[in-house]
Amino acid sequence: MTNDINRAFNFNAGPSALPLYALQRAQTELLDYKGTGMSVMEMSHRGKEYEEIHNGAIALLRELMNIPEDYEILFIQGGASLQFSMIPMNFLASGKKGAYILTGSWSEKALAEAKMFGEVYVPASGKDNKYNSIPDLSSVAYEPDTAYVHITSNNTIYGTQWQQFPEIKDIPLIADMSSDMLSRPVDVSKFAMIYAGAQKNLGPSGVTLVIIKKSFLETAGKNNPTMLRYSTYAENNSLYNTPPCYSIYILNLVLQYAKENGGIPTLAKLNSEKAAMLYKAIDSSDGFYFGHAKTESRSLMNVVFRLKDEELEKAFLLEAKQKGFVGLAGHRSVGGCRASIYNAVPQEACRALKQFMEDFREKNS
Repeated sequence: MTNDINRAFNFNAGPSALPLYALQRAQTELLDYKGTGMSVMEMSHRGKEYEEIHNGAIALLRELMNIPEDYEILFIQGGASLQFSMIPMNFLASGKKGAYILTGSWSEKALAEAKMFGEVYVPASGKDNKYNSIPDLSSVAYEPDTAYVHITSNNTIYGTQWQQFPEIKDIPLIADMSSDMLSRPVDVSKFAMIYAGAQKNLGPSGVTLVIIKKSFLETAGKNNPTMLRYSTYAENNSLYNTPPCYSIYILNLVLQYAKENGGIPTLAKLNSEKAAMLYKAIDSSDGFYFGHAKTESRSLMNVVFRLKDEELEKAFLLEAKQKGFVGLAGHRSVGGCRASIYNAVPQEACRALKQFMEDFREKNS
């Protein structure tokens, strides 16, 4: 398949860039998937052709992430935002408390949903420092009867990321990894549950990945609606009802691409190199650009920065758009600039952005 295609420098925060390999494979198979005479969007989710896609994606996830056999791999709809509700619905029983470590807007949203279902508390928060770093947990004491501790592994809006995950004994740890799934090696066994909306590193929107320890799943409440019980998905291989078949198909292609290109260790190396390019452009600018996150908490997925005044920011974003850079405006809640450099964003896009940042600075200093 040729790579000679005019593609934007896509730095969107999500939905975000997809590997060209996956898009081209989908293009060739759109009208006729493997001689069926049907698109994946048209075929039965009970048929052997789709079953191969579905189970293939699960097998690839288990292989790439080294997911132990005592974990279920589930495909759910509703995005990570639905998980904000499903988690407390299933695991925040009467007399128990949910602990939420706040590192940004998405952890705030998860906390707000949990409050609707039970008692919650915040053992640590970075809010007072405008979420410019991951809180220090060295002196945190968790309250008795804590059902789980919830974290957000990467914070897209503020550009911070957990460099080391908390070591918590005897309390289940749950992580929203929507924006850095597959971007670096993760020891799944440290978590009771990991979840991720697909539309940043895994595939298109429409499917949410849930990786959940079987023993933790067994503690879930039994009185929730059918489609809001994790057991429904686990007992039916995520096929109780029609899943988001085409999103899972693309996810499968993304996973194939990851495997064929060295797996997660290679992706992690490339991601580190991409981030280093952009942080160097910021750090060597003598204050023309400045990052939001403290160095020790910097994200490898979302490089968030500002310019020395707002008029320059506007000019920067306008000129960047004219030169083919897409998605560089910061989140509407904080403004500024943001380059989301997920797995599928190629190194050449980051090199081009670094060069543009340096040229713009030279012209406007």
